[in-house]
Amino acid sequence: MRPEVLALFAAACWAISSLFSAPPAQRLGAFAFSRWRMLFASAILWALAVASGGWRSLDPSAFWLLGVSGVIGIFIGDTALFACMNRLGPRRSGVLFACHALFSGVLAWAWLGEVLWGWALLGSSLLVGGVMLAIVWGKRDDESHRWEQTRGRLAVGVALGLLAALCQSVATLMLKPLMSTGIDAVAASAVRMTLALAAHGLLLAAGWPAARARAPVRWKDAWLTFLSAAVAMALGMTLILQAMRHGQAGLVAVLSSVTPILILPLLWLVYRRRPAVGAWSGAVLAVAGTALILR
Repeated sequence: MRPEVLALFAAACWAISSLFSAPPAQRLGAFAFSRWRMLFASAILWALAVASGGWRSLDPSAFWLLGVSGVIGIFIGDTALFACMNRLGPRRSGVLFACHALFSGVLAWAWLGEVLWGWALLGSSLLVGGVMLAIVWGKRDDESHRWEQTRGRLAVGVALGLLAALCQSVATLMLKPLMSTGIDAVAASAVRMTLALAAHGLLLAAGWPAARARAPVRWKDAWLTFLSAAVAMALGMTLILQAMRHGQAGLVAVLSSVTPILILPLLWLVYRRRPAVGAWSGAVLAVAGTALILR
């Protein structure tokens, strides 16, 4: 598949997983939820890497880069994202996390010398603008769902969302040269996930109170967390790494930022109410931008 298509599939995985993630993340807390999620994802990825033989492509010299990427993108970035979601809900955390497309575009230009131009630049502008429009003006005036409520200080939630977006950009772009060497994407994801899980384990062992679970893990929590790990981390992150191998890093990041657009029909199912006019307008712009990019 074209790298751009893989990026869109990854965005769809993240959109679907957000509905699985919200309930257990709020109940267990961001750290405990992320820790369980990484445990499930590591088991899935290593099973696939061993079954496919992809583990043979791993070079010990690449472990440090995969480890740093995992700590930045998964340990810090994912935990910050779910802490933001617990405070602001999926919709508003989505608009903050979508900023990773902007960060990636700037960093890809600065680090990798990539420049978007022509139809790709126009399409990227429409797509990112559409995503922002869909989320910022995507709430109905009479919406009162608990996912739209603010818990704690708004500024803290915003800072966590932007931190998650920046970590996602840095962690993904730093792997672009490594993925071009032919390393197996599933095996690379398994190493990243395992080392990020180890960092979480060290934090828990250190006795930091925030790292402990807020409540005992129920079977429903475990099942939803497993689904989130399988869809978002085992599949979604592997698709992104595969897309990064053959595609332009900035463009892949822009296309993967359509997650909030794909969340709209899913939230419609949860809210049982149509999204606002702003959400539909943003979705139209995002679809037009995606079409121009794929053109």
